[in-house]
Amino acid sequence: MTNGTATTDLDARLEAHRVELTGYCYRMLGSSFEAEDAVQDTMVRAWRSYDKFEGRSSLRSWLYRIATNVCLDMLSAGNKRARPMDLTESTPLARAALSPRPDHTWLEPMPDARVLPTPTDPAEAAVAKESVRLAFMAALQQLPAKQRAVLILREVLAWKASEVAELLDTSVASVNSALQRARATLAERQQPGADAAVSDPLDEEQQKLLERYVAAFEGYDMSALTALLHEDAIMTMPPFDLWLTGPEDITGFMTTLGAACASSRLIPVEVNGLPGFAQYKPDPEAGGFVPWAVQALEISGDRISGFHCFLDTQRWFPLFGLPLRLEAESDQVEQGAQGR
Repeated sequence: MTNGTATTDLDARLEAHRVELTGYCYRMLGSSFEAEDAVQDTMVRAWRSYDKFEGRSSLRSWLYRIATNVCLDMLSAGNKRARPMDLTESTPLARAALSPRPDHTWLEPMPDARVLPTPTDPAEAAVAKESVRLAFMAALQQLPAKQRAVLILREVLAWKASEVAELLDTSVASVNSALQRARATLAERQQPGADAAVSDPLDEEQQKLLERYVAAFEGYDMSALTALLHEDAIMTMPPFDLWLTGPEDITGFMTTLGAACASSRLIPVEVNGLPGFAQYKPDPEAGGFVPWAVQALEISGDRISGFHCFLDTQRWFPLFGLPLRLEAESDQVEQGAQGR
């Protein structure tokens, strides 16, 4: 085999693990872009040191060891990404103010296609989706970095305690202890949205709920929207730290500070294992529609319980493979644009 062929073969073998490694790094870091940077660093380190790889473990295990070390190094500064409700109290509409915080504050959205490998086992696919949902991601960020790694490897990726101990250069007893502490922390800090129940795939009632949501939002029909929102529904809008609770304050915001979103268009996206939409609002100057938010929706029972709008469109729309403009006659973009 020539060097060129060997290099191409190694590149292909490494690339085959990119999606699952991105999912792992995303769960560790809470950032879409930092996760992709971490995976790229992992690939470069693996490529450079492959001649030292002795094959005592699988290539996959070796890559996870490298990725874990990269993530632990990146987390050494102690930054914990969060959602608005993790940082402040809910704000009544009468006191609503849009105060941005720096990008590194926030838990970031991620297209499913970048972090969820093509499923072979439906049960594994369901666990994978649940493990990137916003509530679980926010809970992970509360854990110390090594506990976070242990919980993800053991409970999400179903590694054996002995495999995790080898990866982290520690004992099985230490791994089991870290897992127990991580579970206890998550149980103590129940996250808003943790009870959201989204079927995979969406069941018929959930599909109808989303259809009614699109009709209500695009028609800016606040009565119809109120009927779809849970009484404790939460609306967030990173990078602003404001968050609102309940249909009255949410719809009140939409008709006051958010009034420019009337007549928007919604394009379906798959985000964080949740149903979502890319929102384009009217462009009053040039006509057509311009990006405004990536929305991720949480569903509890037969209503929407979480309505999370990520507003940094110059970052999120390219990540999701979405155009930065829709013409007036364009009601949809090509389906399947999920950021591959």
